[in-house]
Amino acid sequence: MEPIVVLAALVAAVVGVAVGFVARGVLASQTIKAAQDKAARIVAEARAQQKDMILEAKDEKLRQQREGEEEARLKRSELQNLERRLLSRDEQLDQRADLLEEKSRKIGERERDLEHERESLTKLSQERVAALERVSGMSAEDAKAVLLEAIREEAEHDAVKLARSIERRARDEAQEKAREIIVTAMQRVAADHTAEHTVTVVHLPSDEMKGRIIGREGRNIRALEQATGVDLIIDDTPETVVLSGFDPVRREVARVALGKLIADGRIHPGRIEEVVNKARAEVDLIIRQAGEQACYDAGVPGLPSDLVKTLGRLKYRTSYGQNVLLHSVETSHLAGIIAAELGADVQACKIGGLLHDIGKALDHEIEGPHAAIGASLAQKHSMPFKVVNGIAAHHQEVEFACIEAPIVQVADAISASRPGARGETMETYVKRLEDLQGIAESFAGVERSFAVQAGREVRILVRPEEIDDLTATRLARDIVKKIEDNLTYPGQIKVTVIRETRAVEYAK
Repeated sequence: MEPIVVLAALVAAVVGVAVGFVARGVLASQTIKAAQDKAARIVAEARAQQKDMILEAKDEKLRQQREGEEEARLKRSELQNLERRLLSRDEQLDQRADLLEEKSRKIGERERDLEHERESLTKLSQERVAALERVSGMSAEDAKAVLLEAIREEAEHDAVKLARSIERRARDEAQEKAREIIVTAMQRVAADHTAEHTVTVVHLPSDEMKGRIIGREGRNIRALEQATGVDLIIDDTPETVVLSGFDPVRREVARVALGKLIADGRIHPGRIEEVVNKARAEVDLIIRQAGEQACYDAGVPGLPSDLVKTLGRLKYRTSYGQNVLLHSVETSHLAGIIAAELGADVQACKIGGLLHDIGKALDHEIEGPHAAIGASLAQKHSMPFKVVNGIAAHHQEVEFACIEAPIVQVADAISASRPGARGETMETYVKRLEDLQGIAESFAGVERSFAVQAGREVRILVRPEEIDDLTATRLARDIVKKIEDNLTYPGQIKVTVIRETRAVEYAK
């Protein structure tokens, strides 16, 4: 049995192998056929794509060819148009060249004609000059000198007329603008105050008080004078004691102390020293408060305390009857308004106006003009340069270095020269009028002069046969210059030159 089984197994194996080979062959042939079909499809698709690409390439070639032909056609058209324009321009240039050549020929002929005419005119001019020399008996050089002199006089006459016209127009415009600014400033400030004078006279309740003030062997009056630094003048004037001293603050301390002593009734050296110390402290407080109030009124906060205290001392200082502290506040307001109108530094002008007379608080202690003292004090306290220059230059003792300086000067002049601001003695007033008339009558051709309007205007009558209209203008300018150089006066002085010519005839 075993061989049969083995044989059967072998046969089965052989059959299996044969079946396997047959199946593999069938599968292989199917795979090959599928691959061949796929390859055929790929080849067909590739051929179709190749045809499409060839067609697209041909279409693109035709499109580019058409575009190239169109562009070439446009270029040929542009070139043809350019060629036509160039030909037209060449023709125009040829025509212009012909015209220029013709004009050049005509100009040459004209120049030759002009040369002949010039030679003829030269000969005629020489003949005319010779004839004029024979007729006038003058050489050509003399005649030229006479002519130049006549032309010079005429030109000078015209120049004076033109200068007068320009000066009048400029003066009118400047006066109108300045008047507008100043009037605006004065209207806005409108300071309504009276001038406060330092009180140097103390009224006593009775003449008996004089003896108590003098004391035994004069010890009370000596103690009071030594404590205050002020001289007491006790004379025959009833119920009056006069305080004399250069320092207005000391006079005020003495006045307050004396008032307290009189009210208290106890007058002896020990009490005098105590009362004077209290009066000095009281006056110091008043001074500081006055300085702070002035700064507040002027709108200038933040000034150094020493400057504020020095400024407050001006409360007891007057100038020509005008209280200097009130004048300083008014000047500050005016300077600020004018600066605002002109576009300058308003704050610098207000500070400069407020401090411009601060040197007057120290001028009895420090040598020099009050403007220089005030400028040095402001510089010491690190005030801005514009403020320092405004203080130093408000009396023109130094040059103006900024526009704020003349604004301070103008504001000072407005505050000082406005009607009623300052008092003036009769002697000074009359002397100024006499000086004005003397200056006016010192010029040749002046017949009479009159100082009018409290010395603010001088009217001058001139002899018409000596002074003509143009000379009158120069005369007015010369008189103004001499007044400015020789006189000191508040505000401004108007000079009017009057020339009158009368022609009188009688019909018989």
